[in-house]
Amino acid sequence: MKRLNYFALLLVVLMVMPVSSLQAKNKKDKTAKEQQMTTGAQDRAVWVELMWKIAYPVIHNLAENTLRQNMPIESPSGNPKGYDEVTHLEAVGRTLAGVAPWLSLPDDDTEEGKLRKQMREEVLKGLKNAVDPNSPDKLNFTKQPQPIVDAAYLVHAFLRAPKALWEPLDDVTKQRYIESLKALRNRTGAYNNWLVFTGLNESFINWAGGECDPFRLKIAKNKVREWYAGDGWYCDGPKFSMDYYNSYVLNPMYVAMLETLASKKRAGQKEVDEAMARMVRHAEFCERIIGPDGTYPALGRSVTYRSAAFQSLADVALREKLPVHLKPAQVRCALTAVHRNLYEGNQNFDENGWLVLGFNGHQPEAADGYTSTGSLYMATLSFLPLGLPADNAFWTAPYEDWTTKKAWKGEHLHKDYKVEY
Repeated sequence: MKRLNYFALLLVVLMVMPVSSLQAKNKKDKTAKEQQMTTGAQDRAVWVELMWKIAYPVIHNLAENTLRQNMPIESPSGNPKGYDEVTHLEAVGRTLAGVAPWLSLPDDDTEEGKLRKQMREEVLKGLKNAVDPNSPDKLNFTKQPQPIVDAAYLVHAFLRAPKALWEPLDDVTKQRYIESLKALRNRTGAYNNWLVFTGLNESFINWAGGECDPFRLKIAKNKVREWYAGDGWYCDGPKFSMDYYNSYVLNPMYVAMLETLASKKRAGQKEVDEAMARMVRHAEFCERIIGPDGTYPALGRSVTYRSAAFQSLADVALREKLPVHLKPAQVRCALTAVHRNLYEGNQNFDENGWLVLGFNGHQPEAADGYTSTGSLYMATLSFLPLGLPADNAFWTAPYEDWTTKKAWKGEHLHKDYKVEY
């Protein structure tokens, strides 16, 4: 009987121990989650730190004429040949498209302001180097089709911060950029989102006082509108693709193209408003795919662009055009969780601070054939709301859970329906 009681007691102990451990773990996890309920000021500091971590190697090396010397060229095949002609423009254009709104803010004496001023000065120095024929870091606009893409990201940076990045350039440098964009016309790209790149490049030439190609503009404007699938989504060419290209390219760049054309009476305000409404709807989807833990699905091609998947959401937040039921604070908190998951650790960086091929870690097998180190710097596009000043409601409102976090906690859930535009 004593022996039986001994085994019964042992069984009880073994059953209770895991439960106690689980309770302790749950308590620890709950504490960790509560610690994530940071203020907007704390979130902004995190965003600045992480954006700087991503962007500074590109910006600093271009300013010092050491970008080609120091930036590694990683490709899925392991062979840098061919990529060495295009990857540097990729890195520069994509980086600047994301940091431009932040650089457009006025100088101040805060620590953030000092960093911003430093980065802006280095960007302007680098932009001159990028088209200087005597610079070792002169960027390629004349070989391969790929520069059509990344010239458009550079153009998007100029359009997002014209007073900070375009107007301060000297006339010679400005003309060199216009001629570089015109040089792209002897090549064509894919019959899909590439039309938006062509359209944005041509619209910028027109905006900057150069002579644009009206036919290229017309094709880009009309075909993308024709490819609209509904509910905030465009087909990527004649057929729909389930990936993040509606955020990487189609919504934000199409809006920018139409806005730029409208400023020169080449597009109507109705066209701009229609495209904007579609991007606002798409931004809702972007917010809803962020899980309660700040993760999101790794689906479709080009997942190595990481947080660029949220450019539509970030752009709409920057413009202060979020739907009334989508609070700025919940967008801030959701994107903060994404940023921390991806960039607080070093899993996505090499030992010298350059981004590595992968989604969350070094995963070169996940990279597409057209991807190399420079391609990855589209990651900065999720940081666009840093262009809102620190006293904006996006940064001052208290912590708020985002949609999926509310949903899985059983809290109020805004009903979602298809929207017609």
